[in-house]
Amino acid sequence: QVRLVESGGGLVQAGGSLRLSCAASGSIFRINAMGWYRQAPGKQRELVAGITSGGSTNYQDSVKGRFTISRDNAKNTVYLQMNSLKPEDTAVYYCNADVKRAAIGAAQTYWGQGTQVTVSS
Repeated sequence: QVRLVESGGGLVQAGGSLRLSCAASGSIFRINAMGWYRQAPGKQRELVAGITSGGSTNYQDSVKGRFTISRDNAKNTVYLQMNSLKPEDTAVYYCNADVKRAAIGAAQTYWGQGTQVTVSS
């Protein structure tokens, strides 16, 4: 089995910063893409940022220039540095990872349990 555990959420004032971490553990052969999603109350889950195994990144337009996604392949960990936070960034943030558990066979997508980020005005 594969487990993703997020950390780093919390309460911050507008303009502040937070750094989220997500560590994958378990039966892992290789991790392909990793990403961060968020879901605000009453809204659908949306992609915030993604990163490939080679380090290519993509971002939702609303966070470009404020958020930075990175990963440490040796630690099977993905990070999300969030700066200049706004109240509209308030949501539960989830990480996901596309994981191959063996050299053969397809990769599967796994999700973390989520971490709350609250930005006060």
